[in-house]
Amino acid sequence: MTRLRFALLNAAHDGANTRRNFRRELDADLVEFDATDGHLPDHTDFDGVVVTGSRSSVYWDEAWIPPLVEYVAEAADDGVPILGVCYGHQVLAEALGGRVAGMDGFEIGYNGIRHTGEDVLFDGIEESFTAFTTHGDAVVELPPTATLLAENEHGVHAFRDGHCWGVQFHPEYDLDTARDVTDGKRERLDDARVDAVLEEISPAAYDAACEAKALFDNFTGYARRLKRERTVATADD
Repeated sequence: MTRLRFALLNAAHDGANTRRNFRRELDADLVEFDATDGHLPDHTDFDGVVVTGSRSSVYWDEAWIPPLVEYVAEAADDGVPILGVCYGHQVLAEALGGRVAGMDGFEIGYNGIRHTGEDVLFDGIEESFTAFTTHGDAVVELPPTATLLAENEHGVHAFRDGHCWGVQFHPEYDLDTARDVTDGKRERLDDARVDAVLEEISPAAYDAACEAKALFDNFTGYARRLKRERTVATADD
């Protein structure tokens, strides 16, 4: 079987860290689109779609956001496997009929999350695991046909709807990204909190969070199996 081909919809306004992280973690050929510039595919002929994080909110009045949500809805309707991460998780929720809203607080740092243990995306990941989180918005209503997969005290951290998954946390982050993103929150959070989170970003914390990276292999494995099944079904027709 040929190598998987994914569309990477990069919603990060400064996408260098994002590009590096996803290209490292995803075992597929990535065709990258700068979503913030309105650059989106004109078709859904991919083995998967991945939507990245962003400093934007999905409900902001920015011209590039509605087309991104519409494209994700179209890809989902066409049966393309989709993985949305943080902002991408929220875009996916909105695209499928859920709702995103601002949180009372802000979750940031290496935090504990619990998953249900009932989905292929979390194969090989302990029921309680650690991941880096940074978000002030949350999915407050799941799409009508979605299943909750993971959560913590801050709310929904993963859901599934058909061939689509959203995760609120950042399994792709490396140490440099975690530090850069945290330091960049000084305009939103007080210095004392930012400094406290920076103190906790250590090789040991990163190593503990690496367990969650298994979901990338789980997602690509699912996309590979689905492609094989569809190829066989087409050949049998």
